[in-house]
Amino acid sequence: MSKATQDMNKSTSFFLLVLCCTLTAFACDGPPSDSKLLASLKEDVTFLAADDLEGRAIGSAGEQKAAEYLAEEFEKLGLQPKGIEGFFQPFTVSKPSNPHEEALIGTDGAGITGRNVIAFLDKKSDKTIVIGAHFDHLGMGGQGSLHRGDSAIHNGADDNASGTAALLALAEILKHEELSSNVLFIAFSGEENGLWGSNYFVKNPTIDLASVNYMVNMDMIGRLNEEKSLAVYGVGTSPSFSGILDSINTDSLKIITTESGVGPSDHTSFYLQDLPVLHFFTGQHEDYHKPSDDADKINYEGLVKVVRYISRVVTSLDAEPKLAFTKTKDSSDSPRFTVSMGVVPDYMFDGKGMRIDGVSEGKPAQAAGLLKGDVVVQLGDSTVYDMMSYMRALSTFQKGDSTKVVIERSGQKVEAVVKF
Repeated sequence: MSKATQDMNKSTSFFLLVLCCTLTAFACDGPPSDSKLLASLKEDVTFLAADDLEGRAIGSAGEQKAAEYLAEEFEKLGLQPKGIEGFFQPFTVSKPSNPHEEALIGTDGAGITGRNVIAFLDKKSDKTIVIGAHFDHLGMGGQGSLHRGDSAIHNGADDNASGTAALLALAEILKHEELSSNVLFIAFSGEENGLWGSNYFVKNPTIDLASVNYMVNMDMIGRLNEEKSLAVYGVGTSPSFSGILDSINTDSLKIITTESGVGPSDHTSFYLQDLPVLHFFTGQHEDYHKPSDDADKINYEGLVKVVRYISRVVTSLDAEPKLAFTKTKDSSDSPRFTVSMGVVPDYMFDGKGMRIDGVSEGKPAQAAGLLKGDVVVQLGDSTVYDMMSYMRALSTFQKGDSTKVVIERSGQKVEAVVKF
């Protein structure tokens, strides 16, 4: 073989090697497969819900570690920082001396400092979608905890490492989509204390809020049940929402919708700025706000399905012009309670009555013999059709009252007496 031929073969081999490496790199940088999504979701939830982060309470070292982790992940994905200090938007909350006053968010005085983590996917558009999830939790417990034992780390795997991991997964998915809207990804802090981070952002936005088309919020989406029930709140905040939710449901999820744009999570801050919102939620459970909300209890295959569904919502809405905003009939007139049954309602249940998803120890429901899975169909003289009728019935009782409760259990009606 001549030297010229050898040189040509070497050149050809080198070219093929470079081409192969380029194609491999391109393939690795393509849209993530379900298996890759599952692995990354598990890795992110495991990190965020580890004991090392000590529950990610606002202002804690664990919250700072979580914020730095998220900023690093956003940077790896090639997103632009959109905070005030790189990816970070710090805010300080001064607690009032009078408990009837609201906390002052954004003050320069002494208080608790938290950080939103904000990243931007620039699609060169005049419209922007906001996708958010809170990454803080309860730390060692305290106010808001339902744990009745000694102080313990509340890891918050479902609440809300699940939504935060989904935020990163959606960034990975949507950067490969041909969208006609930019996407702003926000990991909020201070949600557990009263929507502090999202409240601060909408009053101090790092982009023009007039450019925001709608907001997607993910809070507790890691426990998809056997019925594959996914609650979608805020459907009434734009006429564009209801028409797409069923048409994109290729995983046969059981979609349960609520019109109101107001709820106990960060989408409320955006709704109050007259922006359409959607909030995704897979339901409450017995580990809610307890140390037992750990990473090994997340349904990761279900979380992949939820992430894929939300990505289809975003891509399906992309063809729409700027969405119209609609005010919804919200819960300002909700019943007020002076007593509690001591149950965790099953918010995913759409049958007749109020299904119990958990019973708290030492509370009236446990004393009356009520069990997880029981469906309350009557409380006192009131028939219970759904969650709202249950709340209305409960609001009529005072401490010391006793009343009859009728439940359905294994197809049979059972009566019991509850003392509040």
